[in-house]
Amino acid sequence: MQERKALHTLLAKRQEDLPPRRMKDSYLEVILPLGSQPEIREKYLNVHNSVRFGRILEDLDSLGVLICYTHTKQEMQQRSPLSIVTALVDKINLCQKIIHPDCDIKFTGNVSWVGKTSMEVRMHMLQQHGGDYSPVLDATFVMVARDPENKRPAFVNPLIPESPEEEEIFKQGELNKLKRIEFSTASLLKMAPTAEERNIVHDIFLNTLDPRTVSFRSRKLPPNSVWIEDAKLKGLEICHPEERNIFNRIFGGFLMRKAFELAWATACSYGGSRPFIVSVDDIMFQKPVEVGSLLLLSGQVCYTEKNYIQIRVHSEVYNANTKEHHTTNIFHFTFISENEVPQVVPKTYGESMLYLDGKRHFTAVMKEI
Repeated sequence: MQERKALHTLLAKRQEDLPPRRMKDSYLEVILPLGSQPEIREKYLNVHNSVRFGRILEDLDSLGVLICYTHTKQEMQQRSPLSIVTALVDKINLCQKIIHPDCDIKFTGNVSWVGKTSMEVRMHMLQQHGGDYSPVLDATFVMVARDPENKRPAFVNPLIPESPEEEEIFKQGELNKLKRIEFSTASLLKMAPTAEERNIVHDIFLNTLDPRTVSFRSRKLPPNSVWIEDAKLKGLEICHPEERNIFNRIFGGFLMRKAFELAWATACSYGGSRPFIVSVDDIMFQKPVEVGSLLLLSGQVCYTEKNYIQIRVHSEVYNANTKEHHTTNIFHFTFISENEVPQVVPKTYGESMLYLDGKRHFTAVMKEI
């Protein structure tokens, strides 16, 4: 970090001082040779003889950062003055249930939209079958550029679309930004639920009243249902130096892998059969996680529909010296189970908001796919 302080002089004072880039300038293609190099399979293999999705999340995070460094690279500079970090995972949508452990994987991606200090990266993952590559997933990440010490925002090169198709992609990046602002503004932590959502909550309340008593406090679980408070799992990670990035903070891909694995275990435990990931969306990186932190993870089933399970994972760091807890990330995962799953039912007002938030995320995912 002492060495990086000297890089401050290389930062641009205005975005206009930086040369514009094209989408093809940041385009990267990376092969993960699971088929041609069997010795690397072990790291990616799960107990069901398919690829661990948590490892793919780590690779996507690394690739997203690399693409952004490619976009901002200056020919004359040996080292970049920028610290590029993941701000959020906008969405990852899968079109294959199984990722095979013995076939090569190809990742492609490029910067698709640029603000003043942020960049949207679109990535695609394909897997080889019989000589051809077929799509597995599409991912959209948002990265932010900061100064060499990772303290303040820093300007990035503007992006110039070159064709009508690229104009459309750039426009979509702008729409994605507006959609995120709109979703955040309407958050149930800030705004009351809509009239339709209030009716849903009241219907659940009426459906769980004990008919034998005329009491607001006496509740009864409907058939084939589970109280939301009984549909959670928790985990703890000690953040060792092995998982740090160049800024001596814990690598975002590691946090995503750990959150996903807890979410998968929560969905598996709840549904009673193997769940498959359908979508990842709206992962916000609110605070960095320091090396040595105690990372507390809480996986919660917050909404179910037929054989779909919506999981929210809340991660926080605990400081043993000050006894303080700080939220670092919120993760949202949508799984599909092999069988129809029980209905999850909220009991308190807070749980009802959790349920509605899960329903909103699930509805948004279903529209996408």
